[in-house]
Amino acid sequence: MYNRLVCFALLTAGALSANAALQLRYDRPATCFEETLVIGNGNLGAAIYGGEREDRLSLNDLTLWTGEPCAEKVYSPDAWKNLERVRMFLDQEDYPHANQAIKSIQGEFTQNYQPLGNLLLTDLSDETSTKGYQRTLQLDSALARVTLGNVERTYFVSAPDSVIVVHLKGKNGAMIRERIGLNSLLPVEMKCSIPKEGKWGDLMMDGYTAYASSPSYASSEIAMNNKRGIHFRTQVRVIPLGGGEVRAMNGQALELSNCAEALILVSNVTSFNGRYKDPVKAGRDYQKDVNERIGNAEKKNFDQLLKRHVDDFSTYFSRVSIDLGTTDPAIAALPTDVQLRKYTEENQTNPDLEELYFQFGRYLLISCSRTEGVPANLQGLWNEKLLPPWSCNYTSNINLEENYWPAEVANLSEMHQPMLDFVESLPKSGEISAKNYYNVQKGWCLGHNTDIWGLTNPVGRRWGDPSWANWNMGGAWVSTHLWEHYTFTLDKDFLQQAYPALKGAADFCLGWMIEKDGYLLTSPCTTPENRYVALDVNQKTDAEGRPARDHAYVGAVFYGGFADIAMIKECLLDTRAAARELGIDQAYQDSITAALNKLLPYRIGSRGNLQEFYHDWEGQDPQHRHQSHLFGLYPGHHITVKETPDLARACARTLEIKGPKSTGWSTGWRVNLQARLRDADKAYQTYRMLLTFIDPHGKGGGGTYPNLLDAHSPFQIDGNFGGCAGVMEMLMQSEYVLPTGKTKGQDGVSKVTLLPAVPASWSAEGSVTGLCARGGFVLDFSWKNGKITALKVYSRRPNRGTCQVSCGSKSWKISLNPGDSKQVP
Repeated sequence: MYNRLVCFALLTAGALSANAALQLRYDRPATCFEETLVIGNGNLGAAIYGGEREDRLSLNDLTLWTGEPCAEKVYSPDAWKNLERVRMFLDQEDYPHANQAIKSIQGEFTQNYQPLGNLLLTDLSDETSTKGYQRTLQLDSALARVTLGNVERTYFVSAPDSVIVVHLKGKNGAMIRERIGLNSLLPVEMKCSIPKEGKWGDLMMDGYTAYASSPSYASSEIAMNNKRGIHFRTQVRVIPLGGGEVRAMNGQALELSNCAEALILVSNVTSFNGRYKDPVKAGRDYQKDVNERIGNAEKKNFDQLLKRHVDDFSTYFSRVSIDLGTTDPAIAALPTDVQLRKYTEENQTNPDLEELYFQFGRYLLISCSRTEGVPANLQGLWNEKLLPPWSCNYTSNINLEENYWPAEVANLSEMHQPMLDFVESLPKSGEISAKNYYNVQKGWCLGHNTDIWGLTNPVGRRWGDPSWANWNMGGAWVSTHLWEHYTFTLDKDFLQQAYPALKGAADFCLGWMIEKDGYLLTSPCTTPENRYVALDVNQKTDAEGRPARDHAYVGAVFYGGFADIAMIKECLLDTRAAARELGIDQAYQDSITAALNKLLPYRIGSRGNLQEFYHDWEGQDPQHRHQSHLFGLYPGHHITVKETPDLARACARTLEIKGPKSTGWSTGWRVNLQARLRDADKAYQTYRMLLTFIDPHGKGGGGTYPNLLDAHSPFQIDGNFGGCAGVMEMLMQSEYVLPTGKTKGQDGVSKVTLLPAVPASWSAEGSVTGLCARGGFVLDFSWKNGKITALKVYSRRPNRGTCQVSCGSKSWKISLNPGDSKQVP
């Protein structure tokens, strides 16, 4: 190990570029997915292994799923008729029967996100030197490179040209001799073609997915029919440069020979044409589209393709810069995986690595979320399995939403749009689910999971554990993103368009709640994936007065859950605020106010914690990964240190009881929660824990794999996005305050707090540019010894507005016209 590190440091120490802090670097090929370099244009993606003799690119298309449209399907007719029976059992405190009865209110599972295949590059030269091997990913340009011996490979995925580009270049006069092949786990047909002039060769792969499949944990059912399901074509064009030729190999591969350089263009198009259209009967003309993409890209040379890609990607990535301190050059010169391991095992100080992880989150979001109406999934864009973990779907009890926490603050509002479009499309299916599963006649809902087809019903097939299968607050949660987007952009046209979906989510909440003991609450309810320990009929308790676990019932279904209360409250507050901004629905606003006044108030438990359950019960696992009842603190806004200090303290106590260690996405969430609590030390300790090195060949999770992807485990991308958002939450927090006593207008005030939870290790000196604040402002600021040394505020509001900025005892009130900026002091 020592010799490997020394050699790599000597090779790179003198060659690190000025933006080396934005580079992932490795001195060996990837041996598994969790070591690959991932690239993407928001639709097409690849995971690069960078092998020495055989390179593999694992390919993905964000629209390649199993299944067919399901918006109008009701998998469990009359399921709602079981609702009163469940409520009767809960009224009688008969939890065992309630837990069993609610399984009758379950429907079908989601479909599976599919891998596209693999592009295989095999070096056929007689001798291949691996001397000086380097594998890098440059975040600010989204360029991956592998350099070894006499060959350099460059990879990127172009959004402007909709192709994956691989450039092969011989070094020191070496010539390229390479076999290019494709394969897939899906049923495919392959063919090659070489034009008469022999300027290039094409490799084509046509295939299709199952029209129905189940999650890996449900069954292994896969229904295939070549006249149903999503179809696709992958096209690879191989172009020799600087002499050479290309020829077909048995119709299954292409072979390059005797060329100084080569350009490989890869594209894919599926027949998916929207979640409500049959992909065969009303599908996209995918064969025509992929041929046009390849043809258009082929007209450009490598330098042109590269410039178009870099210009496009850097437009988004360059908006934010960050400096949290300086890393020892000897540490900074090491491979990224070695830095991560030393950061974990030796508790090293490495602000460059902390910055890199933050910027990697922004890089990932640009790379996996640019397809209209199709958000990033559990693994963003990158998946190699036919039956991926949890179907690689959209899990709406945290994971889908966490993917987009950094979008607005990190100046990537455009990358939020696919999710916003997706949310606006859900009511069509969600209204049907609300009526048929919950007997709610107005509004729409969303269950625990959804997929590219917009499934909204509770999943489970009548055998799923209610702790996850029967949760129904997804609509309340995802709809809050609509209001969040507005508070950052103040785009009235967007709000006008999004309001029906937001109002529909609120309508469901109002129609779903019941009144009990003078309060509005939900019954039945569950709290995401957690279970409670309830007293048995003999009321057995332990020495501390808590349920005696040997004499208690462990269940999932109850009434008056505070995770539900938190999400409903935030949804209702957002909907009322949206109506006020639009100057509409005054009577509806009043009805929301009345409901909010009757909403079950939060309760603080005997241990000083914020109660998760109506009764002061413990969870089956006190350290459970979910902390959904803290939603009002983050990502919600109605629990704050200043306005609700008792509740904030109860949230802090809840996190203390849960302890420091959790899964990847949960750890990312806790960074944000602790930042909102203004607990800088704990937020930073949790951020460091998120960056715990996880060996992909071993066991463990709640950290980061060598390629910086989140180790849930297994890989889920939400932890990356939660951690990225957490860094910004430590450095800046904002709120958009509506004017008092007015029903419309855009003259709300932006209130911004700088360095609200900056840890000691970052407070000495640092800077950040391009962070977005609610209310339509962008801020650049620097600090020294925890005090602001420079501040510049930009307005991107549609009209003149005010930004009130504070840091400690200092404050600034800045009013700006659209497009203007001001620097203070």
